[in-house]
Amino acid sequence: MTASSTNPRPVNGDRSFWYRLTHLSWPWRVTWVYLTLMLFVPVIAMLLKASTVGPAEFWRIATTEVALSTYSVTFGTSLAAALLNGVFGTLIAWVFVRYDFPGKRIIDAAVDLPFALPTSVAGLTLATVYSDNGWIGSLFAPFGIKIAFTRLGVFVAMVFISLPFVVRTLQPVLQEMEKEVEEAAWCLGASSWQTFWRVLLPPLLPAILTGVALGFSRAVGEYGSTVIVAGNVPFQDLIAPVLVFQRLEQYDYAGATVIGTVLLLISLVMLLVINLLQAWGRRYDD
Repeated sequence: MTASSTNPRPVNGDRSFWYRLTHLSWPWRVTWVYLTLMLFVPVIAMLLKASTVGPAEFWRIATTEVALSTYSVTFGTSLAAALLNGVFGTLIAWVFVRYDFPGKRIIDAAVDLPFALPTSVAGLTLATVYSDNGWIGSLFAPFGIKIAFTRLGVFVAMVFISLPFVVRTLQPVLQEMEKEVEEAAWCLGASSWQTFWRVLLPPLLPAILTGVALGFSRAVGEYGSTVIVAGNVPFQDLIAPVLVFQRLEQYDYAGATVIGTVLLLISLVMLLVINLLQAWGRRYDD
């Protein structure tokens, strides 16, 4: 009996996990190395650092009144901004794809401005425009509505930096949609609202949810613009990323790590929920 017969080369169905792991192609290896260094190692390091304080101390730091207030402001405002952009981002993407108008290319390119603009510059601009003496803030000041240096200012900043995610996610999907489907619905007697709700929305829903998820994630982690346009007052408009920075300034590394870990866990749970909604949207589309 030959050696090859005693140790036959495993077929696809018989290959173990370790065999497949050691016989990965170079693109796979490079991908795993890069993800490990850039994503997995930092996350694991943060979790290990947070675990050094012990469960009781972790819970005490994570559930202080100031921390709970920042969670509410951060996630509540981020979700509201993402949902608002889900509506108006869809409308903007629709206009860009379906209509031609003067200056379209310039306006379309301007949507990417939050991507290129430094967040500190964006915060300074928003604080200037929406202050009581600013171009927009002065219009609301007579009615007692203060925007800059309040939670409303945080909301405006989050809307500003997360809008491009919805628009750019939806545009390719809208470009691939055939107008003949809408025309067929009209020929069958469907109204404009019925056409939108039953013909257009189902294929757009997964892309809308994806854009909302991306915008929400971006808003949760925003620091540069919100720290300038907000008053950073505890229990009013202080967000969790700013609280983390304040803890670091006080050399409270354990407290900063604990709050960062809570942000990570809550973000993962909310992204999981959004991904489940995306899967539901695809099944509804099918």
